[in-house]
Amino acid sequence: MKKIDNDGLLLCEMQAKAFELSREAQNTSSEIFIRRFMNSETAKWLDNMTLLQSNMQAADLLVLIDEEYGSSDYGSVKYSLNELYWIGYIYRYFAYTYDKTSKQVYKTVKPKELRSLFLPYHTMDPAQAIDRILEAKGLANENDNEEKRQFEIYKRIRKK
Repeated sequence: MKKIDNDGLLLCEMQAKAFELSREAQNTSSEIFIRRFMNSETAKWLDNMTLLQSNMQAADLLVLIDEEYGSSDYGSVKYSLNELYWIGYIYRYFAYTYDKTSKQVYKTVKPKELRSLFLPYHTMDPAQAIDRILEAKGLANENDNEEKRQFEIYKRIRKK
């Protein structure tokens, strides 16, 4: 797991804003939009950070999604602006810090699950929220294993 830096924070903010704007700009349900976004070419550009080299704004990302998938009015469930912002931020933070693609992150945790975690987790540091999500899924990262190993060594030393 790598630490978040300024580039990562910019990407998180851009994706979060795009998710937030999707509530009014997209005719599809929030879950459909998120699925399209996370599997899109636009998400790949966020993954490899090429969007940082452009002057694109969050609203431009929505245009790219419409160009790639076409307009649709499928679904009607819209998440709140705060939920959308948080979900977009968490997805990008997860992808960036764990060096995963948007598709991999989307397969790991679906939007409906993130929405259910919004209230208890939205005030947490994103890294902590992601750690808890992974732990609940039994996918705790290798750092946890290292911490457990070091703790076991500490207990053995302390007993002596």
